[in-house]
Amino acid sequence: MSGKVTTHVLDLAAGKPVVGISIELWYLGEECVRAEAAHEPRFIGAYRTNEDGRVDEPLLEGENIQSGIYEIIFAAGEFFRRTAYLSAISESIFDKIPIRFRIHDKSSHYHVPLLVAPGGYSTYRGS
Repeated sequence: MSGKVTTHVLDLAAGKPVVGISIELWYLGEECVRAEAAHEPRFIGAYRTNEDGRVDEPLLEGENIQSGIYEIIFAAGEFFRRTAYLSAISESIFDKIPIRFRIHDKSSHYHVPLLVAPGGYSTYRGS
């Protein structure tokens, strides 16, 4: 079985997928980045969600996966600014939402979704 990293984004205010949100994936290394031992994160790729709030293919898969810390950065601010009914509800303080996670088993599926609304967000390990 080949491992992979996937995501999707849901708008909690509307109960619908978030279409067209920009997403970046970064590799931060084997250990958590600390100020005293910081190194340059490695950019893996940029993506955009489709009509289902998902990216058309895994963010990362197979032999490209290595153990360590990754970060997905969701450009939530762009979504809030271009979505009229959300800006009418509340001005969001969130611009970029980073979710940092660790890959232990390179053969596993790591699904990291984002549930977003102007006043908050949440995530979990999906399937």
